Amino acid sequence: MDKLILGRYIPGDSIIHRLDPRSKLLAMFLFLLIIFWANNLVTNLLLLFFVLGLVLLSKIKISFFVSGLKPMIGIILFTTLFQVFFAGGQEVLVKFWFITITLEGLQQAGIIFMRFVLIVFFSTLLTLTTMPLSLADGVEAGLAPLKYIKVPVHEIGLMLSMSLRFVPTLMDDTTRIMNAQRARGVDFGEGNIIQKVKSVIPILIPLFASSFKRADALATAMEARGYQGGEGRSKYRMLHWKWSDTCTIAIMIGLGILLYFLKT
Repeated sequence: MDKLILGRYIPGDSIIHRLDPRSKLLAMFLFLLIIFWANNLVTNLLLLFFVLGLVLLSKIKISFFVSGLKPMIGIILFTTLFQVFFAGGQEVLVKFWFITITLEGLQQAGIIFMRFVLIVFFSTLLTLTTMPLSLADGVEAGLAPLKYIKVPVHEIGLMLSMSLRFVPTLMDDTTRIMNAQRARGVDFGEGNIIQKVKSVIPILIPLFASSFKRADALATAMEARGYQGGEGRSKYRMLHWKWSDTCTIAIMIGLGILLYFLKT
């Protein structure tokens, strides 16, 4: 649980840290679009070096990203192996029963694996270099035009802020409960899959109880401070779009154009 990086922020003064959260969110959106144009070795290597360059600029150790990738490795490997065993193709390498491994399937699996890794790295970079409150402010600012059609933009930003804020807290609670259960003799790694699922139940019940208790305390604290929604409220943190943010978006657009011409 300590390896989970969603919602965690590492303070720093790098150029990535100083970017406006709106530009980071827009860059993330553009990255999710252009990554599907990376469908060969050259384009994937280009994106890999680009993301690694951003990691170096953030001054965050790459080992932290690799460690944070471990909770997702099961889903990534499952999706990749599914492509290897069941994707069709002309050049058959191995054929056994209903499983057929083709060269095209291996290539597609490699592309899918690289996409997952790059998306996880880029989204991790976004959360590690942006405070959760600033990220929520950026989402609220980006959705501001939707106010005219009665979309509760401020409430959406508030929910996102609280969700990101309490993800590490819930993980810490889970670790604490698991350690308490282990001290009482529970082994979460023994038995078959059914027994492992049953061993999770002693974690879920106190975790839900702790979460509802914390939510009730948070609601009471907000009411005691006179919270009445976003209307008429001022902001302590003001967002400022700088030239570096414009350059960031220009670089992402330029990267997208380059990948479009290099894709097969």
